[in-house]
Amino acid sequence: MSNISETGVPELRYLDDLKAGDRFVSGEHALDEAQITSFAAQFDPQPFHLSDEAARSTLFGGLAASGWHTAAVTMRLLVGGGLPLAGGIIGAGGEISWPKPTRPGNVLHVETEVVSVTPSASRPDRGRVVVRSQTINQHGEVVQQSVYNLVVPRRPA
Repeated sequence: MSNISETGVPELRYLDDLKAGDRFVSGEHALDEAQITSFAAQFDPQPFHLSDEAARSTLFGGLAASGWHTAAVTMRLLVGGGLPLAGGIIGAGGEISWPKPTRPGNVLHVETEVVSVTPSASRPDRGRVVVRSQTINQHGEVVQQSVYNLVVPRRPA
C-alpha cells in the first residue's frame, strides 16, 4: 500500500481504510556521532552512548545510540509519513526490543505492517489497530522491533 497520494503528500488513513496485512514504509534518517552523543547527554548519559572510547570496553564494543534515541527516531519517521494515520499516532501500549545497536553512520527507515483492526464496541468513532514495526539500518539489520496498540479514528460520516 502506498503512503503517498498523487500530490506527494501522505494519504491519511482512518480505521475504515486499514486491514490486516497493510504495509507502510517510512523515509530515512541518518544518524551521526553528534546526534547520538547529544541525545545521550540529555536523556541517557551512559558511557557507551557518550564516547566511542568509553564504549569500546563495553558489550557494545563501540559507540551505540540509546535504544530510546532509536525509538525517538522511529517515532519521527512514523509521524513523517511512515504510518499516515488520521488523528495522529496515539499509543495505547506496546512492546519494544533492540536486537542490534544503532551506530553512528546508520541510515534508518521503518517498515510497518497492520496486524489487526478492531472497531470499538463502546466508542463508535474509533477503534484499535495493532501494528508491528521494524526499524532497519542500511545493511538490512533490524535495530528495533515494536508492536504497538494504537487508537485510530473512524472516517467521519
